Amino acid sequence: MTTPVCTSAPDAATPATQTRPAARLGPGAGAPVYPSFASYVRARQPVLLRTARSLTANPSDAEDLLQTALTKTYVAWERIEDHRALDGYVRRALLNTRTSQWRKRRVDEFVCEELPEPEPVRGADDPAEQQALRDAMWRAIMKLPARQRAMVVLRYYEDLSEVQTAEVLGVSVGTVKSAVSRALGKLREDPELGLVR
Repeated sequence: MTTPVCTSAPDAATPATQTRPAARLGPGAGAPVYPSFASYVRARQPVLLRTARSLTANPSDAEDLLQTALTKTYVAWERIEDHRALDGYVRRALLNTRTSQWRKRRVDEFVCEELPEPEPVRGADDPAEQQALRDAMWRAIMKLPARQRAMVVLRYYEDLSEVQTAEVLGVSVGTVKSAVSRALGKLREDPELGLVR
């Protein structure tokens, strides 16, 4: 992450009150150059970025959050009396900025008789159970006759319509419907699938 307020090495030798030449400025032309601020950012940026990342779920949002906090710090640089407490100042700016972002996010709440969240399904969040079900389903599909297996795979794994499946296999739509129906009946009766349902 780069900040528009950082200075290059030659700038570090200039007095703190000197202003940048207009040609080298971006936003805020005529803004004062603070070599001590640039040094602080170079030294403390990794630590402060870790703090910002702990406040956001997205690394890009964390970088934006830190950029905003450092901008606020830069603007207040001359008013900060104790530069030994800069980390605390920047952390407070991070927290205040993040809190403002939360408050700006509008959440509408509606009263309803039933909660919209679905009831949790047993094993829905357990990756081991999900994998066991997928494995059992695939073993059951492999037991089907080749033509039925092809139709089930095209219909439900490849998500083709009955018409598309019929075109791929060169059969009628009625043949696909009846074959898939028989295949699903066999899958429902498979004892291994009964154990994991």
